Amino acid sequence: MENFVTPVKDKVPFLQKTAFGSGHLVLNLLPGALAVFMFFLVTAFGMDPFLAGLLGGLPRIFDAITDPVMGFISDNTKSKFGRRRPYILIGAILSGILFALLFQLNEDNSVMFNFWYFLVMSLVFLVGNTMFATPLVGLGYEMTSDYNERTRLMAFANVVGQVAWMLVPWFWVVIADPTVFPIPEETLIAIGEMGLTGDELQKITTEKLQATGVRKLSIGVGLVCAVLGILPALFCKGMDAGKMENRKEISVKTLGSSFKELWYGIVQVSKNKPFMKLCGATFLVFNGFQMVASFSFFIIVFYIYNGDYGQAGTWPAWFASLTAVITAFMVIPIVSRIANKWGKRKAFIISTVISIIGYILKWWGFDNELNAEFNQSEIGTGLNNFVVSIFDTINPFLDSIGMSWFSMDVSQGGPWLMFLPIPFMAFGLGGLFTLMMSMTADVCDLDELENGMPRKEGTFGAIYWWMVKLGQAIALVLGGAILTLVGFDEGAVTQTAETMTNLRIADIVIPATTAAIAVWIMWKYSLNEKRARKIKVELVKRRGEL
Repeated sequence: MENFVTPVKDKVPFLQKTAFGSGHLVLNLLPGALAVFMFFLVTAFGMDPFLAGLLGGLPRIFDAITDPVMGFISDNTKSKFGRRRPYILIGAILSGILFALLFQLNEDNSVMFNFWYFLVMSLVFLVGNTMFATPLVGLGYEMTSDYNERTRLMAFANVVGQVAWMLVPWFWVVIADPTVFPIPEETLIAIGEMGLTGDELQKITTEKLQATGVRKLSIGVGLVCAVLGILPALFCKGMDAGKMENRKEISVKTLGSSFKELWYGIVQVSKNKPFMKLCGATFLVFNGFQMVASFSFFIIVFYIYNGDYGQAGTWPAWFASLTAVITAFMVIPIVSRIANKWGKRKAFIISTVISIIGYILKWWGFDNELNAEFNQSEIGTGLNNFVVSIFDTINPFLDSIGMSWFSMDVSQGGPWLMFLPIPFMAFGLGGLFTLMMSMTADVCDLDELENGMPRKEGTFGAIYWWMVKLGQAIALVLGGAILTLVGFDEGAVTQTAETMTNLRIADIVIPATTAAIAVWIMWKYSLNEKRARKIKVELVKRRGEL
């Protein structure tokens, strides 16, 4: 089927792809920035770690309810602007504004005041974000009905979305840099009048610096997300729903029956076996990765640099950013071509197996002795000198624009081999969401064939991402439990050799195992290209389309 030529009418124009991609950039940037900023609830705003944990978990319960509801509403909406676009427009503006307001906390307020402010604002923010995200995902499923064009669309969107993960790791760096977000002069005067010295002075100065950085950077992130988020509403086109039958009336009067129909739709979706396989495989691959996502940071700091944050410098940020760059510009295009040639199921299996190889290579990539030997080799010496020459050239420019934090310190050599597994590991998430979102669009066709109108892209998207969010919450809890089991002491300057060995093993075994189980689940996935194209032909006949 690889020789099949996509009809012109089924191709998504570049402008629409770009607009949809900008929406995906927002979908990635908001949760990425949220995760970083929430870390500073403890360090900058004095939040008790248990309360901070509640602020991370309680809104997810609320989110689990709002996603399917919003999916049902957008599926059944009747509007001259389409089923999704009005919600995307309003939701994008609300998401940006509410995200900025969410972090306008004051470190001088009481802990409980900040707790309740953040909790209430989180719930309001999630309403706006759900209004944006769920219809946007549903819109993507219906922008084209072609099997291969769906993959190309999702590949393009995910390439743009990866830009967020190139930026987010640097938030850690810029928030703590006094040259980027300096403490207001009046605050510095007030600190000076306290008469503090030594550690206390350092502690309160650091807290004020971080709090200032979080407040200011959140405004910038919110503004960018609001502007980029409205582009899909303005330029993207979904399926013509003017003649779509059996849509339910959405009003206060029909609230009771609407919830009944919502539950019925969720049950129908849950009985779709191909879709549940997609959810199961995603749950395993994504959350196996999420469970150990922070481990690379700890391994770099506490194993490679023996707990010295100063020497570790920006290496963790470079590791994360380079992963996003390779995912966007190498992995996703390759996965898209494999899917078009051999089908999406095979593309998923191939990309996931490659990622398992990458996880295994981390054992050698993070090995101190091998990195030391590499730095002493001719290649390593040449690489260090090359990087030094680059930054010697651009450092004056970086200093002039306040970006000295972007530099890479290789004066003592660098742990270059830790970058070796990245091109392999990146196939995991790079292939996952590109393929799964495309395959979910195929599943929506199957659902229409089996259950009729209305199409339920919004409901499918809501349940799929609900599974992702649920798994992410579980992964965060299990990740913390694993750190405890291996004996990691977050308060210690250094960690024991046994702890770091166990942590490195967990960092490899967990994501490799969950990825292998996902391959097993998808091995007999039945909705291939041949079947998908037959379904499309039958749907075209049923709708009376040309």
